Amino acid sequence: MRTHQPNHSIHMSAPSIPNLLSLRGSRGGSRGRGRGRGGHSQSAGLSHDATIQGTDTDAAVSRMSAVDLGYLQDPFAQFFVQNSVGGAIRRLPIINRGTYTRTTALDKLISSFLTSTASQERQIISLGAGTDTRCFKLFSDPNQTGLIYHEIDFPAIATKKLQLVNANPQLRSIISNPQSENGGWSSASLQNGCQYRCHGLDLRNLINDDAKTLAGVRADIPTILISECCLCYLETPEVERVIKHFTEKIPNLAIIIYEPIHPNDSFGRQMVSNLAARRIRMPTVEVYQDAAKQQSRLQEAGFDSVRSLTIGGIWRKWVVEEEKERVDDLEGLDEVEEWNLLADHYIVAWGWRGDGFQQWETVA
Repeated sequence: MRTHQPNHSIHMSAPSIPNLLSLRGSRGGSRGRGRGRGGHSQSAGLSHDATIQGTDTDAAVSRMSAVDLGYLQDPFAQFFVQNSVGGAIRRLPIINRGTYTRTTALDKLISSFLTSTASQERQIISLGAGTDTRCFKLFSDPNQTGLIYHEIDFPAIATKKLQLVNANPQLRSIISNPQSENGGWSSASLQNGCQYRCHGLDLRNLINDDAKTLAGVRADIPTILISECCLCYLETPEVERVIKHFTEKIPNLAIIIYEPIHPNDSFGRQMVSNLAARRIRMPTVEVYQDAAKQQSRLQEAGFDSVRSLTIGGIWRKWVVEEEKERVDDLEGLDEVEEWNLLADHYIVAWGWRGDGFQQWETVA
């Protein structure tokens, strides 16, 4: 997330449009966060790891805000937010809409994948998952079969998630009988042949050890690799090596990437400046600056088919009018111009090769 120091550990975490609130100056709400714990924070009084892990808390609060206000349905979000004296934190409408739209995009792509592969085993690998709740939502579907779900994050975050599962009967009823293993934990006791693994691992340890493998990762089934503002905090050569680690092993593979773009226009320069003031840096935004470059990176990584849409494009194209009206009625949105600027500075890019992604051909 910031000035690069090669010897620090690096990792990332869960969803939310990065640093929205600092883009708005001091106009209300609490401090925004990047979805991914991935760079090297030098915040006074806090270690790098503590600072990075703290961003996951902010993501959980943003998700809870969107759920509380009715943007999203997520019965598991509440278990990952600590109750404060002042009660629930309500994010600004622009942030809630961003959280909603990004989640909608991922839901659409992942749902299409699961439908295409309904009669076979399939796999999802989420990089920097943090306290993300997607695995619980998917496994709570009684019709879910043959899904192997991996999450990768700091060992401390993996341990925290295990503690939360053990402490909450509702979570434990979804991911039952969790077992600690190698800095992470897993459960093979899920319904219909489903499995879950939470790997406590710094991604750079994965790519710096050529012999390193992730326990339980299958190379013989269709797989999606997810990076929601995770890889953007790694240096570009490291990003390429992380992706290569999986492309070399898994023939039927797709990737979904969500991260910022357009750093050089006036809005983008302010975004980068505000991040730099917090000693946060996103190296990929300097290299993959627009949709064309985002798609090219995926083609160069070996994906045969690639697509992309900005968050603004997803809102316009993927959210039907009736749903737009429902979302508008929740809070209203006065800052329409600002929303359009912000939403067009974040992109979802996806690519695929091999079998299991037939329905993605029609997603545009």
